[in-house]
Order: sequence, then structure tokens, then C-alpha cells
Amino acid sequence: MHNIEKIELLTTEELSGRIKYDPRYIREQLKDSVFIEGIHYIRPFGRRKILFVWEAIEKEMMKSMQPTAQIIPLAAGGSIRG
Repeated sequence: MHNIEKIELLTTEELSGRIKYDPRYIREQLKDSVFIEGIHYIRPFGRRKILFVWEAIEKEMMKSMQPTAQIIPLAAGGSIRG
């Protein structure tokens, strides 16, 4: 028997309902700037469809609630924590 933990995968529309952001904003603004492929989302079978990993998204959202020393904006958009 394999001990595989269950990972909750969400479509863009399902994620939109949970985090209260428009699906278009998720696809155009958050994907690849905040959400990273292979961590926050996957493309099953190398296809176009994107599935978001809820646990990783939830963890990323919780980071924003923690005090940070410094946030450094990047010229190409987004930011890093310093």
C-alpha cells in the first residue's frame, strides 16, 4: 500500500470562490507573479488546464498575515521579502 496524502486541487473558478478574486485576475495577475508553477499550481499531463494546490495557496496567504521586515518591489512586477 502507498501512503499518499490527499492533495486538494482547484480550478481557477473554484479558487476564485475561495479567495474572493475574479478568475481573470487570478490568471492574469497572480499566476506566475505570486503563484509559482510546481508549487502553487500544476498543469496535469502537460496540458493547458491549470489546477491550483489549495494547501500551498493557503500557506502563501498566511505568509501575508505575518509581520515582515521589508518588502522589496521588483522592476518587472511582484516583490521579494528582504
